[in-house]
Amino acid sequence: MTRAIISFDTELSAGLYQRGLDARANFESSILGRCRDGDFGIFFQMDMLDRYGLKGVYFVDPMPALVYGPQIIDAIVQPILERGHEVQLHIHTEWLQFARFKPAGKLTGRNIGDFPLPVQKRLIALARDILVGAGAPRPVAFRAGNFGANDDTLRAVAGLGFRFDSSFNGAWQGHGCDISLDPGNLGMRIHQGVCEVPVSGLMDRTNRFRPAQLCAMSEEEMREALDHTAASGAIQFSAFSHSFELLSRDRAVPNRLAIARMEALCRAVADDPRVSTGGFATLPAPPPRPGRIHVAAPRPLRTARRVAEQAIGHLAYEVRYVRNVIYATVHSSRWGKILTGILLALA
Repeated sequence: MTRAIISFDTELSAGLYQRGLDARANFESSILGRCRDGDFGIFFQMDMLDRYGLKGVYFVDPMPALVYGPQIIDAIVQPILERGHEVQLHIHTEWLQFARFKPAGKLTGRNIGDFPLPVQKRLIALARDILVGAGAPRPVAFRAGNFGANDDTLRAVAGLGFRFDSSFNGAWQGHGCDISLDPGNLGMRIHQGVCEVPVSGLMDRTNRFRPAQLCAMSEEEMREALDHTAASGAIQFSAFSHSFELLSRDRAVPNRLAIARMEALCRAVADDPRVSTGGFATLPAPPPRPGRIHVAAPRPLRTARRVAEQAIGHLAYEVRYVRNVIYATVHSSRWGKILTGILLALA
């Protein structure tokens, strides 16, 4: 059977930290997915997975512990484990520039692949130890933040005893992801001493890969990518999201389109007899000479339907965002306050 790996990059926001948000506010926005309509983060995601009898994988980034302290990682890891889902290792090296403790010395970088091999190995080992210190089992899988890994990253995780890496995303190749693999092959294979589990997807145009991500694929595309993968006899179908991805881009309201897509993915996995659910801890290794799993070919009408769907969704959120900006600008200005006072007096 094909193993459906539904994973979530689970991370606090360095951007929100730069904007002055404290640890609690960052946690509520980035992990709980809290907005005015409720929480749509990891607990909402786990509730949905549980309804369909599925197991999720949460790639947790421990690097914010260098800024906020280790207890914030404990608060992320423990609920996931208590609910029976899997915790694996993620890393965002952007946090190094804000940390008092400098494990990379003066070196900083947006991606783990920006660092030399010995430093990559040191940073990944540190992140692993923080994650285990938060109560997680020793991780067997790694994913680079921003998919910003290179071949040295895979050598580092192999040297640290990881069995799997999931940093290869064909859509990011050449845009931070510098792993030297063919994006046209979605099969698991050994590369630089570790088993690479690439992000699944399909071709939405000639020579353009579309990853199996909730905000990137329509329900139709996700179902077809899953069907193609299972029909190909692949070991795994790897879809991903983020802990905050079910919110709008400004994180003010839930993203109903992304929520509907997650529900459709869960339903498709649960209903397909060719597909099982699970994570990396029990994932079998590929055969010594694994077969090539070709990416599903593009279909212009399918792509057009998704582009139209997303355009409508973005327009709705952008109109609301612009309206809120105008409202805030007017009401924060001197004349806006005077006008508001006059209107209130006349009301």
